[in-house]
Amino acid sequence: MKKKRLIPIFLLKNGYLVQSRNFLHFENIGDPFISVARFSQWMVDELIYLNINRDDNPKQKNDFFKIIKDLSTKAFMPITVGGKIKNLNDIEKLLSIGADKITINSASFNNRKLIINSAKEFGSQCIVVSIDVKKINKDYFVFINNGKTNTNLKLEEWVKICQSEGAGEILLNSIDRDGSKEGYDFEILNKIKKIINIPLIFCGGAGKWDDFRKCLIKKEVDAAAGANIFHHYDQSDFLAKKYLTQHKIKNIREPQFFNI
Repeated sequence: MKKKRLIPIFLLKNGYLVQSRNFLHFENIGDPFISVARFSQWMVDELIYLNINRDDNPKQKNDFFKIIKDLSTKAFMPITVGGKIKNLNDIEKLLSIGADKITINSASFNNRKLIINSAKEFGSQCIVVSIDVKKINKDYFVFINNGKTNTNLKLEEWVKICQSEGAGEILLNSIDRDGSKEGYDFEILNKIKKIINIPLIFCGGAGKWDDFRKCLIKKEVDAAAGANIFHHYDQSDFLAKKYLTQHKIKNIREPQFFNI
């Protein structure tokens, strides 16, 4: 049986690890290098690093790339990197300095050929399309530009396009639930469960270990992700997996602890 994953997300802003709420409020919570050492010790399944700098300039991008290069030498797990990725050159650079997978968001919407071109160039297995959604009335719409711009495209339509263009995986995040600790919005899954046919990472709202359990029992979910929750507890990944194991979630990796 294919193992389901538990994935911490690291949000990086101006070189610092931050936590967020609804994509609007950010609080510095530490040094990403200290955190990657701890998460390597806890032997997490993988990590996702997202560059959430509001400014988009060459210096900040280069600074972020340098951080990723240095972090990759300390990471004992696969890492996915995203944020401000615009083209194939950005993808190639990140893969060359240690990223195992790349996640693209706004650029994939603004340049509809980016998904198919990057999948052809580097392989679908390393191309993750990140989708941020917000509920408006009874529908979920795709937002880009750090959650500020409504594309007016419904989630279902964008998922179909991403899959047809060659995305290898989808990272789906609820803007409304981001940082809320209210649990995942499973109504989102109801919109796509009949059409999703590639691995799905679900994110947004995890506030307790049982939220991961509720998420991972959904057959359409391949990985449960979270950001803030993993930084609020020492040995968070170990404790989360211990809880899941105790509650009969069998298709996950056993909780482990490795002394580096």
